[in-house]
Amino acid sequence: MSMLNSSEVAFRPALGARMQVMVADIATLAVDAVVNAANSSLLGGGGVSGAIHAAAGPELAMECRRLGGCNTGQAKITGAYRLPAGSIIHTVGPVWNGGGAGEAELLADCYRNSLDLARANGCRSIAFPAISTGRYRFPADLAARIATHAATLAGRHDFDRIVFCCFDEVSAARHVRALAAIGVASEGGQS
Repeated sequence: MSMLNSSEVAFRPALGARMQVMVADIATLAVDAVVNAANSSLLGGGGVSGAIHAAAGPELAMECRRLGGCNTGQAKITGAYRLPAGSIIHTVGPVWNGGGAGEAELLADCYRNSLDLARANGCRSIAFPAISTGRYRFPADLAARIATHAATLAGRHDFDRIVFCCFDEVSAARHVRALAAIGVASEGGQS
């Protein structure tokens, strides 16, 4: 498969949400909700969380302090402040410890619980980063398969658009392959 050239590939499962894989800065997306790959304090840090906190402004940290943290696999919602998104859903991904500590199920919970929270708050479009694949060392191919499977099952009928916002072309290609592997065809025939 060729690289994506910082563009996007769109998919549409049968009778379901339009799914997109793109390389972009998640903090710039105009969707109803962006998902923050947060730490348990919800107070920013490095990677996606640091970028979202920096772009949203100091009001985000003040709201996150009032939430009292978040457990792994769970999700909490805040305002988006200076982001073009409507809200931010914060979820805490698992740290990879070899796969024997329930990491795969916890990662799937991140996607399912984020989609449930978005649905409960009237969101019709949502963007996910590649949760746990940076500092938390979750194997990226496995993470892409879990993400696309969970989002396809949990979000198929209640969302207009589900975006897998990747930090580079390699991550995007993983998500494209994962969607193709579960039988989700691309709209442009590029899978």
